[in-house]
Amino acid sequence: MRSSGRNNRDSSRGDHRGAGGSTPRPKAGGKRDDKQRAGRPRPEERRYDVGGSGGSGGSSDRKDERGGAKGGGPKSGAPKSGGSRGAAARGGAKGGPRTGAKSGPGAKGGPKGGPQRGRGQAPARPREYDAQVEERNRARHNKPQVKTPKTFGDEEGERLQKVLARAGMGSRRACEELIDQARVEVNGQVVMEQGVRVDPAKDEIKVDGLTVATQSYLFFALNKPAGVVSTMEDPDGRQCLGDYVTNRETRLFHVGRLDTETEGIILLTNHGELAHRLTHPRYGVKKTYLAAIQGPLPRDLGKQLKDGIQLEDGYARADHFRVVENTGKNYLVEVTLHEGRKHIVRRMLAEAGFPVERLVRTSFGPIPLGDQKSGWLRRMTNTEVGMLMREVEL
Repeated sequence: MRSSGRNNRDSSRGDHRGAGGSTPRPKAGGKRDDKQRAGRPRPEERRYDVGGSGGSGGSSDRKDERGGAKGGGPKSGAPKSGGSRGAAARGGAKGGPRTGAKSGPGAKGGPKGGPQRGRGQAPARPREYDAQVEERNRARHNKPQVKTPKTFGDEEGERLQKVLARAGMGSRRACEELIDQARVEVNGQVVMEQGVRVDPAKDEIKVDGLTVATQSYLFFALNKPAGVVSTMEDPDGRQCLGDYVTNRETRLFHVGRLDTETEGIILLTNHGELAHRLTHPRYGVKKTYLAAIQGPLPRDLGKQLKDGIQLEDGYARADHFRVVENTGKNYLVEVTLHEGRKHIVRRMLAEAGFPVERLVRTSFGPIPLGDQKSGWLRRMTNTEVGMLMREVEL
């Protein structure tokens, strides 16, 4: 009996080895193998979705294929106990822990209604804290700007090219070119370098010998029509110069006067010193008039006017006289003088025997009337202002 049992065991062992052929015999029921399979799924198991109703048939076919590959033949030749344990281990690794991990609230496919918080996301802050933060930010930005004291060595004033550009001499680049060309003077000295700082209220700035009006002064030239009174306001309600300069930034006043019936150029400004010097006899600013008179004119009329005509308030002399146009008895003559007494031109020609029918002032110093229409007001250029200031030594 003993021999027969040993023979049966040997035969079964031989059958097992023969059935496998050259294929190595699997280690059935090994604990280490089961742990490795449970911890590390096989590559083919990672690629396919395991579990579920739709994949049950495919999973059973794969199990059969694995069993046949390991045993080297039909399932009956392989040890039943080892195969069942391996399948159970694989099934437990596929369906047990993985399915349980997915079903938890923190899993990837868990319910959306549960409390979820992404990785790295900051916890929500209360609204009161946000309001306090916003209040602090507003208080910080609404503080009044504090003027820090100037450090030692800082220069005061503005750059010269900036002052020239604001005065209307051109762009800053063009003003820099004026400085490079040595055409700019500050307090009588030619500026030879860029970046010089000046005080527009104190320093005297000249370009090509002409003073630049760097302060907030206004200069206008008006072609006064006939019938307009030379005053800024008229108590009798007549048309006056103030009717042409409304809505200005500052109060303007006229430089000298023109008769009510006299037309031509009259200057308006808020520069008091310039206006005073332009009308003062000491500086002798010349004014030119065109007068329409009736002839015939004697040859020595110009000489009489230049030598002087005796008037009620003294002699009046013309600086220049010429005949501009002659049509029959109608003459258009030009008279230039530097005096500014009332009705001076009309009185001189009337005293010489030629009353004036129409009188127009065509220039005031270096400022010509040009083709400016009657009743038009224009702003004088900075060059014209500089020429006026040079006339009166400003």
